[in-house]
Amino acid sequence: MLLLKLILTLMGVFHSRSVNNDLHAYLPGDIMIGGLLPIHQKTNRTEEPGPISCKEFNIHLFLHSQVMIYAIQEINRRTPRLLPNLTLGYDIYDTCGDVSLAIRAALQLLKNQSDPQRCLIPAYINSSLPEPKTKAVIGERYSEVSIAVARILALPSVTQISYASTSELLSMKYKFPTFLRTVSSDKYQTQAILELVKNFTWQSVVIVGSDDEYGKYGSDSLEKHFEENNICVDFVEILPGNFNENSSTAKDLIEKITTSTAEAIIMFTKDANVRIILEAVIKQNITRNWIASDTWSTSPKISEIKGIELIGPVFGFIFSQNEVPGFQNYVRSLFNGTSNAILRHYLLSINNSKEDMECNCQEKTSKPNCLHCYIDHGESYGIYLAVQVIAEGLRSLLKCDHQSCERTRFTPFELFKEISNIKITVNNTTINFDANGDPSLGYDIMLWNTSESKGGVDIRKVGEYWPNKNISFSEDLSQWRNYGNVSVFNCSKKCQPGQILKSKERGGCCHECSDCSSEEYSFGNDTKCLKCKEWEYSPEDKRNTCVNKTDEFLEWSDPFAIILSIMAVLSIIVTVLIAIIIGVHCGTPIVKAIGGCLCFVELASLLLSFCLTFTFIGKPTAHSCVGIPLFGITFSLCISCILANLIQIMVGFSFDQRIYLRIKKLNHPVAVVVIISGVQVGLSIAWLILLPHSPLKVQKATTILYQCKMHKEFFIFFAVTVVYNSFWGFVCFIIAFRGRQLPDIYKNTTLITLSMVLFLIIWIIFLPIFLTMEGKYKSAISGMAILISCFSILGCHLAPKCYIILFRKDINNQNAISEYIRKHYERKNLPVVTSS
Repeated sequence: MLLLKLILTLMGVFHSRSVNNDLHAYLPGDIMIGGLLPIHQKTNRTEEPGPISCKEFNIHLFLHSQVMIYAIQEINRRTPRLLPNLTLGYDIYDTCGDVSLAIRAALQLLKNQSDPQRCLIPAYINSSLPEPKTKAVIGERYSEVSIAVARILALPSVTQISYASTSELLSMKYKFPTFLRTVSSDKYQTQAILELVKNFTWQSVVIVGSDDEYGKYGSDSLEKHFEENNICVDFVEILPGNFNENSSTAKDLIEKITTSTAEAIIMFTKDANVRIILEAVIKQNITRNWIASDTWSTSPKISEIKGIELIGPVFGFIFSQNEVPGFQNYVRSLFNGTSNAILRHYLLSINNSKEDMECNCQEKTSKPNCLHCYIDHGESYGIYLAVQVIAEGLRSLLKCDHQSCERTRFTPFELFKEISNIKITVNNTTINFDANGDPSLGYDIMLWNTSESKGGVDIRKVGEYWPNKNISFSEDLSQWRNYGNVSVFNCSKKCQPGQILKSKERGGCCHECSDCSSEEYSFGNDTKCLKCKEWEYSPEDKRNTCVNKTDEFLEWSDPFAIILSIMAVLSIIVTVLIAIIIGVHCGTPIVKAIGGCLCFVELASLLLSFCLTFTFIGKPTAHSCVGIPLFGITFSLCISCILANLIQIMVGFSFDQRIYLRIKKLNHPVAVVVIISGVQVGLSIAWLILLPHSPLKVQKATTILYQCKMHKEFFIFFAVTVVYNSFWGFVCFIIAFRGRQLPDIYKNTTLITLSMVLFLIIWIIFLPIFLTMEGKYKSAISGMAILISCFSILGCHLAPKCYIILFRKDINNQNAISEYIRKHYERKNLPVVTSS
């Protein structure tokens, strides 16, 4: 076992050295802070699989690692101690800006330091997740790498603070819950670029992005901003991941820039890509206005390109800069006793390279005593802020004073919560994080002045931009407004009211008049359509104004509504008359034959159903939107009364002893009515409580449709109600159909069969119409279906009985019934069975 561990360790060391040059600085401490920083700019990665090694050591990026080391050492040396009896350690890896190397380094940081062979353990293994000694990580520089690393560090809830990753994607807390940064999001940088373009009144731009999270999100955001502000985007070029000076993409892009009439070219991509493009631009002697994103706006590697002064003015955005206090003196004395693995690598690299050894800050050699010439005040300060934020979070979490700390043990998640909520001021910079983990920091606007330079450029700050505010300039920049323009657009073409001047095609800013939509309007030569309010639209004959939309609902004056109302009123009158007639003759045999007292319950349910018709007319309200649920109750009550009556008839006239015994058990009218209607009452009450019915306004092109709000769950309750009532209607139909040969002088079973057939047909026709129909007549269809289905029962079941009561009194007596039954059984040669 010991031998196996030794082999694994040696393999890990060999793999590390062979793949990443083993560029790793480590200092033990009570609390470890990880660092994922690119010190080399590139790798030897190809399309073929194989070991990855780093190349192109960068002095500026090397100094970033030393800023982190310096800041941690300063906290450990501070008097009085910020963290008494505790020291901070660091564990810094060179990621070379490569996703794979950064992920491997992140996994190294998450190892349990007490057991180097042990890393993350899958959740399905019965073992607790080892607590990583690394409690926070600073890095990465590039958004693409930070996104990959953030997914890993989120597993054990380790805080990640980036000093340069600006992609908007990283603000999504549901994806990257423990990611924070000391730079502003690209959301604000793209707004700042828009404000700069508007300030110079440029009307056309070119956007160059890249196929990564930084360039793609930034380019999309810029394109959206310009479209909303009617600024022409001549073309958008997204550079592929394998972009280089020899690629066809590079040649095509330079050709497009050469022929483009755009007034400014925005480069929202990595500095390595920018360098390739600008070197080609210099060869082609192209002069334009350039806008630099934060990745290259102060890049010495680009500003020192030979002939860079020929490309024209460059306006750049960089995070508000500040000097790391004491760092320059630290760098000057870097070799007086200070040592770390990354520093030794730097010393080795300059000892092996004898080029540019003369010390001159203007020429910036790599000589050690000129190292301070390479210090930047942007990303270096972001790293310094990250260390200060972590230290202050630890002080607050561990409840430290100048003497001691109350706590020494904590989880990474506890530290993250503390850091997320702190607000501190460091060197006149106040920093705190919003809910997305973003700080509210502004941008400095930089100008690459080439007019007075004999070689290189003079980069200086000329203004500021703070989130959601206007740009403020510290000097007059009018001389640069039209510098290097190939052409300035003159949008003088006149358009008719309701039209705007708009780009004809993406291949160039060729303008033409375009109609505004029906929801927009424009005046004369406006350069953008104006949006009408939600309740307004712009008519075809008056496209220079907005008028109110027409309210759309089933009005009481609508012919369909009038017909519906008249039918409902007549049905109510007929129902009341039938109730009076039956009430006057309630002791007669015919009233007993239709259920006795149950027929009054049936009439009451029909009366309520007819009244519900009026809830479907007029502008919907919270009270009128309960029509369908209440109809479910009233109609189930009606159906249950009919079923109870059918059971009475079957018991009274059945001559089959087996059927008689079975049905007699069900002959409890009150119980039948209560149980069947009670289920529907419970369903409808649940419907009304769980899905409160309220009116809904649907905005259409020229109208506002008012209708009852139908939730997704509405159709579930609706379907259950219809199926439930249809089921009992079908049961009534089956029983009535089987009993049509019984000696029933009043033809109850035959008439009930007819009424149930009509009811089922009506709802079979209604359902598809109701589910597919839109508009104000949808409610009218509902009312009509209820009206006809109730009227079929009233007309087939109850109205014929009134006719017999009024005009056929000769059969409304017990003798006539007995004689009819006797003759029926004589014809069938069956023993006479008297009605109960």
